[in-house]
Amino acid sequence: MRKSVVALLVATLLVAGGLFAASRLVVVPSISAAPPPPCADAVATTVAGRAVPKGPVAGFCAPELAMAATILSAARDQGVGSYGETIGVMTAIGESGLRNLDYGDAAGPDSRGLFQQRDNGAWGTLADRMDPYTAATNFFRKLVRLPGWQSMTPTEAAHAVQVNADPGYYAQYWGDAQTVVAALGG
Repeated sequence: MRKSVVALLVATLLVAGGLFAASRLVVVPSISAAPPPPCADAVATTVAGRAVPKGPVAGFCAPELAMAATILSAARDQGVGSYGETIGVMTAIGESGLRNLDYGDAAGPDSRGLFQQRDNGAWGTLADRMDPYTAATNFFRKLVRLPGWQSMTPTEAAHAVQVNADPGYYAQYWGDAQTVVAALGG
């Protein structure tokens, strides 16, 4: 009798252990919060009479799109047309990701603002460089002084204004700039 109780106990433990082990092999997807969608906290706004969506547009949310709208406002006031507008947005995407940066980088530690303009006297005061509208206006004033800028490629025109180390650098941002300008009704 004692052997049958022990055998029953062993059998029960083996079955229970087997069930426990099998339960560890079953993969149950965990329930976790999905990451918030891009621009979840963004709010649509208006800049200089231009509707700015919350985004995303070409990966940019309302704060960056508002900067682009400011660039378009300065472009309109300077009369540079849609090609010039898009060059301005492309340049700011390449320089700052459409953010008004209050710091520079290794190549230009004194660079500031949306266009990362240097403290060399050509771009005005720090306040001018940190004001998106003024920085964009200064960019467009220099652009329109370039002979034949309308027939240059966008990256050549941007490079001629910004004097970036790589003349082809801005080309990678042209498509996104076109998308942003179109979304903002430029």
